[in-house]
Amino acid sequence: MLNRRFLRIKVFQALYAYFANPGVDIAIVEKNMMQSLRKVFDLYLYRFAILLDILHAAELNIEQNKEKRLPTEEDLNPNLRFVENKVLTTLRDNIELKEMLEKKKINWQNHFDDIKKTWRKIKNSDMYINYMEHPQNDFKADKKFVISLHEKFIQDEPVFEHLLHEQSIYWYTDMEVVDMNISKTINAIEENTSPIKEVLFPLLKDEEDDTKFIKELLKKTILFENEYSDIIAKKTNNWELDRIAVIDIILMKMGMCELEHFSSIPVKVTLNEYIELAKNFSTYKSKNFINGILDRVVQEWKRENRIRKLGRGLKE
Repeated sequence: MLNRRFLRIKVFQALYAYFANPGVDIAIVEKNMMQSLRKVFDLYLYRFAILLDILHAAELNIEQNKEKRLPTEEDLNPNLRFVENKVLTTLRDNIELKEMLEKKKINWQNHFDDIKKTWRKIKNSDMYINYMEHPQNDFKADKKFVISLHEKFIQDEPVFEHLLHEQSIYWYTDMEVVDMNISKTINAIEENTSPIKEVLFPLLKDEEDDTKFIKELLKKTILFENEYSDIIAKKTNNWELDRIAVIDIILMKMGMCELEHFSSIPVKVTLNEYIELAKNFSTYKSKNFINGILDRVVQEWKRENRIRKLGRGLKE
């Protein structure tokens, strides 16, 4: 589910916290980083829990309408297309998802009023009305509707964002990648998927390798940070480091660490990754500044044979 760019973001966040609190135990920083990483999967589950609780709210609504003192024909014989949506029912019945939600005690029952408000907004929307009335009734249409429902009524819903941000300050930056993976997960569901089939994406593609990467990048950036500070100072014509944005300094140190100590990552990949991170987390001019400094470091370290890339296609 999480790619290397996102893992670099987690290291960046951990380093930012570390440099903001001089003297903090590196073991604690690493522990907090790994906990933040694991909680991304919790956010993934919370998003699915919203979908399932909206389905539950719709089912309750149907039952309540039938129990009216003077029910209408529509109340007694409702359109069941939404509550029988094949994607939603597949998620509801999936054993893996059900067990994960129960194990982590993830649900929205304490905020069910917000779930019901969202359900009413969905029910009154043109998107829902068109879906319920459209003659096409197949798995493809069900899937398309659920993805649109998530995009329009869940991922940008302020009340859910607020409640989730209260649980983790890092989830603000995590939501985009989680929502992207929600859509990917739904798209990957097949018609007549068995309840025993695993439908959730794993947090890490290669848990052992990715965990090693994120821990080593954190520790080695800290280990060599004084040396990298001196290099940055020289490459910036001896500017005082406090004149350079803290974010830029951290990203450059991470980039240098990766260039020097991660032999399987191509130089171009490292440069591109930290330019992209600068675009997302620093100032408008930072990407060019960071790219310029790292490019000068690369040229110097190549001459000194300090950058050694191993593996097919990596040797320069």
